[in-house]
Amino acid sequence: MAKKSGRKNLEILIEQVRDFIAAQGKGKFNYRQVAKGIGVKANRFEEVALVLEALAADGEIVEVTPGRYKKIERNNVVEGTFVRRSNGKNSVLTDDDGEMIFVAERNSMHALNGDKVKVAVAAKTSGNEPEGEVIEIIEKKDQTFIGRLQCERHYAYLITDSKYLATDIFIPKNKLKGAKNDDKVVVKITSWPDDAKNPVGEVVKILGKTGENETEIHAILAEYDLPYTYPQNVEKAASKIEAGITSAEIARRVDMRKVVTFTIDPHDAKDFDDALSIRKLKNGNYEIGVHIADVTHYVTPDSVIEKEAQKRATSVYLVDRVVPMLPEHLCNFVCSLRPNEEKLTFSVLFEINELGKVVKHKICRCVINSDRRFSYEEAQQVIETGKGDFKDEILTLNRLAQILRKERYEHGSVDFDRIEVRFNIDDKGRPVEVYFKESKEANKLIEEFMLLANKTVAAEIGKVKGKVKPKAFVYRVHDKPDQQKLEDLAHLAKAFGYKLRTTGSAKDINRSLNKLLVDIKGKGEENLLSTLALRCMAKAEYSTDNIGHYGLGFEYYTHFTSPIRRYPDMMVHRLLERYLDGGRSVNVNKLEEQCKHSSDMEQVAANAERSSIKFKQVEYLSERLGHVYEGIISGVTEWGLYVELIENKCEGLIPIRDLDDDYYDFDERNYMLVGRKKHNRFQLGDAVNVRVARTNIEKRQVDFSLVDDKMLRAKEDELGVKVSVREVLRNKSNQINPKKKRLQSKKSR
Repeated sequence: MAKKSGRKNLEILIEQVRDFIAAQGKGKFNYRQVAKGIGVKANRFEEVALVLEALAADGEIVEVTPGRYKKIERNNVVEGTFVRRSNGKNSVLTDDDGEMIFVAERNSMHALNGDKVKVAVAAKTSGNEPEGEVIEIIEKKDQTFIGRLQCERHYAYLITDSKYLATDIFIPKNKLKGAKNDDKVVVKITSWPDDAKNPVGEVVKILGKTGENETEIHAILAEYDLPYTYPQNVEKAASKIEAGITSAEIARRVDMRKVVTFTIDPHDAKDFDDALSIRKLKNGNYEIGVHIADVTHYVTPDSVIEKEAQKRATSVYLVDRVVPMLPEHLCNFVCSLRPNEEKLTFSVLFEINELGKVVKHKICRCVINSDRRFSYEEAQQVIETGKGDFKDEILTLNRLAQILRKERYEHGSVDFDRIEVRFNIDDKGRPVEVYFKESKEANKLIEEFMLLANKTVAAEIGKVKGKVKPKAFVYRVHDKPDQQKLEDLAHLAKAFGYKLRTTGSAKDINRSLNKLLVDIKGKGEENLLSTLALRCMAKAEYSTDNIGHYGLGFEYYTHFTSPIRRYPDMMVHRLLERYLDGGRSVNVNKLEEQCKHSSDMEQVAANAERSSIKFKQVEYLSERLGHVYEGIISGVTEWGLYVELIENKCEGLIPIRDLDDDYYDFDERNYMLVGRKKHNRFQLGDAVNVRVARTNIEKRQVDFSLVDDKMLRAKEDELGVKVSVREVLRNKSNQINPKKKRLQSKKSR
């Protein structure tokens, strides 16, 4: 009787969920919102989540983003963006509802990744994903492919590792442009006949011999469509700019040349964006100046330098070089706050008392003369020993920075430890050593005053009194964490005996998150939980819509302190000057477009930087084949385990085909692979011993093999965490309703 009652309740729940989604128009909802919308109590939230999964799998609703669902609204013909994959699983991302529609290669019209297309959608069959046929390529995206050239007697072809193309590109001999066998080249597709398996292309750029450092770095830049030289007309325009610090210009500014001022930067830096000044006032407080290079004094609107900087949007930091946003003459000389030279700055002057409280501030243009250039290591030495140049000033700034940092964490900033991978490379560009750059007190000193300046500038413009509408401005915003990921983190943390808040104010959640990060420090589960905590977070971006900065716990935040290397900072400088002089608000739509472009280019630069690090890691390990290392599982997927080596932070893959002692299932919710027969478990954050098995420099890939086929369980023994805890988690994740079971059986058939 109880079973019948349970089934009846489940059927009612399914109908309630169907009706709720159907009534919501274009709204998108997660399981919690649906549960609350139909009046279901918290003890049945998981059932609602599983019902949503089942309905989406059956094609009754669509999962538009992970964990968020909406009803399907589709015509027979839709428009969207073609997504080509080298594994043949092509699809179209529809413009209307953001759904992915599968397109077989035979139905693709040879559309390339990013092309705008029109698709005829076939009637959907139960249990299968929607399928379509491209009937028109509306707009072709201009794109190129990078790879290794193979030359035969009468023709050549490009072997590309692009994830967007499954075939080689045929190249006629008269289209090689001088490229030779085994060169790495950039190729443009010129045609793809309907009856041809391979597209036809031509060489547009020769990068050099495959495997050479210069070639591979240029290939990374080409892959992300990033420049590695400056246009001659821009360089010429920049070379004509002089510092031009006249007595008339000084008279228009606050003269800080006689105040103790210095810069603290990486030892190999050449572009010094920021400097700090400090002096004690008669009332016992300190005046601390955050001085930022006045780039917009030299780079004028609509100039060729401005247009190039806007297009690049950011400097790109690769392993062995910097691709600067501004020409070298400006970024390393004219604008750079070099020691013992008069420099123009846009500054924020703070009056701060002994307790670290900001009494007042002033935003103004200054002229400075830096007394000393410190590297972070030199400043750290002063902090640790209490000896050295300007020791009193540095120690005072460090003490005040510590107070500011403590207050920031108390108000909800999230405290993630950041370790950056660095390489020592030889004269041929090959890595000979891997080391880590850790943030010490000197780094945190600079960081804290830069955060203070950025926050102050944003509040100056964004914080208005009464019902006055704030003027359009550039904010650095950071959205709330992914709710589902946060709840999954809390679910796993609970199994290890920790509590994590998932509801309440941002301050409350972040305090709880910080407590978790502190509590797991040095514990066996630190890798698992800290990795998941970081993955909960959204990406920060630029926007005119100020939603605040969640990770920092700031209501107002912008980027003001690095105009030599970030275009948004230049935008902020210009807006500040305009608004402080009483100017009207600029066009918000145009400003938002610039913000989006800057956010996009920031992501491109970050991807290129990661690719250059990966290239050097693979190059480094290619000379250490067979070496055994201790590692941490850094990623769990259906195709294998990603492992990060403890000694050097290099990452590689243990392919699932090499885990041949059992058949493994992917438990997505608990981030683990579980053996069906032997029940061995490989979970995110677990320690493993691996051997370097294979490296592929062209593909920037490393394969590991498992040395010890059992996990190192010492952490569980220390904590008293029994296997049964994970067994409970696994069983809980496998609890599904009858409809879900039916779907799984369909898929297995």
